[in-house]
Amino acid sequence: MKRKLRMGMVGGGPGAFIGDVHRRAARINGDIDLVAGVFSSNWERNREKASELFIPENRCYRSWQELFEGESALPEDERMDFVSIVTPNALHFPVSDAALAADFHVMCEKPMTMNVSEALRLRDRVESSGKLFGLMHNYSAYPMVRQMRQMVRDGLLGDILKVSAEYILGWLSKPYFNKQSTWRVDPKLSGGSLCMADVGTHAQHLIHFVTGMEMTELNADLTCFVEGREIDDDGVVLVHYDNGARGIISCSLVSTGEENNFSLRIYGNEGGLEWHQQSPEELIYMTNDQPKRVIRRNWAGACQESRDLSRLPAGHPEGFLEAFANVYRAFADAIHDTIKGNVPTQEYPGVQDGISEMVFLETLLKNAASKEKWTAVPKVEDLRECK
Repeated sequence: MKRKLRMGMVGGGPGAFIGDVHRRAARINGDIDLVAGVFSSNWERNREKASELFIPENRCYRSWQELFEGESALPEDERMDFVSIVTPNALHFPVSDAALAADFHVMCEKPMTMNVSEALRLRDRVESSGKLFGLMHNYSAYPMVRQMRQMVRDGLLGDILKVSAEYILGWLSKPYFNKQSTWRVDPKLSGGSLCMADVGTHAQHLIHFVTGMEMTELNADLTCFVEGREIDDDGVVLVHYDNGARGIISCSLVSTGEENNFSLRIYGNEGGLEWHQQSPEELIYMTNDQPKRVIRRNWAGACQESRDLSRLPAGHPEGFLEAFANVYRAFADAIHDTIKGNVPTQEYPGVQDGISEMVFLETLLKNAASKEKWTAVPKVEDLRECK
């Protein structure tokens, strides 16, 4: 009989944003229970959060090392099945690597690692461990993003000529000190990029997810507007793709007044598509010889895959949390398949997506720091030998 999966968590303590999102999303499907974790490096705050989440005191650990050691020592029918990693970026690799080595499946917040070298090492660990690794790119699990991809695959746009992704918000337009901002502006915890690592990777991933196109070269203009910061809080990247298409990725954390304004536009020689995260229930389809058409989630014209990801009838809004939950559902179903001895076939972002985003980040940082007009983007498959 199918049972609930047991989830552990590293990170997501008092004042954290994304950890709470992961916890809420994992519970939506009703097949995952949070049973253990280490939520803060501060023991009192750690215990406070564990109590708030109804975690028994003996399953609240002082460190992620103790978490894996303690859970491994429990009987198989009690220990956690997988761990969700929602720490600052610098811990994504070491915690993921240790979890896999301890024989636990992993769901990790993006970006996957701090650099390409770590990403390749993590890929090797995933392959040698035989465990599942999921990377949280929730935008790929919106129903109308799946609709967008299906229409591209069906050829309704013809040959793709142009893509434009924009992710702009304004919450860091001034110096801002709280738990969410402090680690993000610290390159030791965030990595070599702030804006592009935080929201630019969403744009990079979604373009590839929907179109399948691979970057061949790019030109990056990165800016740090707020005094005292060491890494970018705004940037624009021009991209050449392997099919000859051109792209632009525009991201900003200093666009005052903007919320999480994420949009994707794709134009081919036969048609165009436009999706906005702030209006996620709608997809706009355009041609030169017909009026614009609006396709609604779970309504007439929606493809089967987008309907499969819909939880509610049309008109009852779905959004951010449900997209997270769709990734968790696919990941949980894959774990259930491994428990039954079956080969998982579910679709969710994974380690290859993590390598791609790190290649993107390292290439744009290299270009921005050089006098090159265009910098070649290495092919992920060519990095196989770089172990």
